[in-house]
Amino acid sequence: MTEIPEHLLKRSRERRAGGSADAAPAESGASTPAVPAVSAPTKAAAKPEPARKVAKPDSAVVAAAKARRKIPFWAMATLSLLPVWAFLYVLAIKPAEKTVEGPIAKGIEVWGGCAGCHGGGGQGGAGRALYQGGALKTFPHIEDMLNFVYTGSQAYASAGIKVYGDPDREGGAHAPLSYNGNAMPQQGEKYGGGLTEYEILGVVCHVRYDLAGADPKDEKWAAEYEHWCSPESEIFSALQGGSASFTSLAEDFKALMPPPNAVGVDPRETTAAK
Repeated sequence: MTEIPEHLLKRSRERRAGGSADAAPAESGASTPAVPAVSAPTKAAAKPEPARKVAKPDSAVVAAAKARRKIPFWAMATLSLLPVWAFLYVLAIKPAEKTVEGPIAKGIEVWGGCAGCHGGGGQGGAGRALYQGGALKTFPHIEDMLNFVYTGSQAYASAGIKVYGDPDREGGAHAPLSYNGNAMPQQGEKYGGGLTEYEILGVVCHVRYDLAGADPKDEKWAAEYEHWCSPESEIFSALQGGSASFTSLAEDFKALMPPPNAVGVDPRETTAAK
């Protein structure tokens, strides 16, 4: 058995007594280096939270818009058909265009060559005004107007007839060469004009019933319109088909044209005698 040194036993006893050689002050000449105290890390200061924006109350208009009931998705299909419905509605209420046939339809075609002197609406220009009853005052009988357009005013002047149409015309009778010194050119092919007889009838009907204002329903003009200017006019059909001419109308349509209402002859004395 090994013997324990005395100083070790002493140290052991001291430890058991509550002391410790390690805890005792260091022997003279030995110093314990000072350990600087380490302070616990301080927490970084928390950043202040930004102030929350306070929502402004909606205006009355916006509030009403938000409160308004939204259009259901199924209604969009119906709304998309509205333009089609509107188009069909306009077509339904639009009055049907009047179909013009017979003499007046032909007269409308021919009138372009007359408008240069008499105006597009018959208001006059180089030639006399025919609208607002003007042609009807001058020519109460359509036969007189047809004859004047057919032969032209120079034929009247050459025959020594000083007036044409109604000599008792309201506002004064018209003299053949009194308007701006311009004669009415002859329109009939017989006199070197460019219009056929049925075209002359057509343009005279257009002037009387479209421009001058004769009313087909008026008793004063009803018979004239029916025989001369209606789409069913037998006279127009005969002239257009070539079975009649201005010179034969008095014989071919005696019942419709009692004397002296002849057409297509040189200016007649009865014109001035009326």
